[in-house]
Amino acid sequence: MAQVHFTAWLREWAPPGPVSATGATVGEALTSLFKQQPQIRSYVVDERGALRKHVCIFADGQRLARDRTMSHPVRPDSKVYVMQALSGG
Repeated sequence: MAQVHFTAWLREWAPPGPVSATGATVGEALTSLFKQQPQIRSYVVDERGALRKHVCIFADGQRLARDRTMSHPVRPDSKVYVMQALSGG
């Protein structure tokens, strides 16, 4: 199972360590995780299931493009990091 890690900004709602999640894509792994930890869902995706604009996801060391994040493939040994996206200058 892929391991999903959350940064400190979600520590109030997320578990304090990596969470195992099943699925062949980031979207499937997150859906699996939301079944285990439903309180996290609204902070990561919107009501349509789309990634929120303030969220950035890395998988296996690669920052994922917003439009392809949910369909990005993951392996059982993948590490997925859910982070707050920062903008500004």
